[in-house]
Amino acid sequence: MGNMKRNKENNEKNRTRVKVQFTGKQREKEDQSEDLDRLEGRNSVMEAIRANRTINKILVQKGEKEGSIRQIIALAREKGIVVQETDRSNLDRISTTHAHQGIIAYVSFKDYVEVDDILESAESKGEAPFIIILDGITDAYNLGSILRTADAAGAHGVIIPKRRAIGLNAAVSKASAGAIEYVPVARVTNISQTIDYLKKKNIWVVGTDLSGEKSYYESDLKGPIAVVIGSEGHGMGKLVTEKCDFIINIPMKGRIASLNAAVAGAIIMYEVMKQRNK
Repeated sequence: MGNMKRNKENNEKNRTRVKVQFTGKQREKEDQSEDLDRLEGRNSVMEAIRANRTINKILVQKGEKEGSIRQIIALAREKGIVVQETDRSNLDRISTTHAHQGIIAYVSFKDYVEVDDILESAESKGEAPFIIILDGITDAYNLGSILRTADAAGAHGVIIPKRRAIGLNAAVSKASAGAIEYVPVARVTNISQTIDYLKKKNIWVVGTDLSGEKSYYESDLKGPIAVVIGSEGHGMGKLVTEKCDFIINIPMKGRIASLNAAVAGAIIMYEVMKQRNK
């Protein structure tokens, strides 16, 4: 009887322990989802308003009525968006980027698109597809910077994986300086299968790695193209590398053997744009 009672007590403790662990994971997921529906910083919020993103409300630091903040408030009120003043301490507490610049907007979730939507965007403009594929980018600054360059260089969209990579969140939006509102992003389960699909659509897939036989400026990057940029630490995965039609390199003369993903991506994207405009 005593053993039965002890077993019952142990079971109750185990249930409690499991329940606490589950609650912790659940809370972590909730926090992550909350990060996804905030925009922080003046450029991010301004571009979201201009792009007609659904905005629930905007929080502005008390006393901030100068420069771009005043423009944002005027444009928001013109579009019927609720603007509320709050203490800086409250913005600091809410902020996930720790660089809110006195303004945070609560917005609808930024929708991912399908790969076909990116292809249709190129077709609607009468242009050969120009796509950026990111293989495992985990840093928010790199993804945001790549989105900003993709917009400037005329890329039709960016493809990212669902696993082991960062998605679209407040930090990425801030790093993109608002470009997140204009560059379609598709999030796929399998990058390798996506590359196969793009090949069937007659798109050349070009990888970037120091092992490439030709430099980027010696390679033909005109026509329908998808450029693969690898992760910050490991580059492209083995299978993704094998799927590429060819690999190009960025020549390096210094002692540092690599560039970060955002810089490497910018160099290649502008070479694509240059060759297309010849």
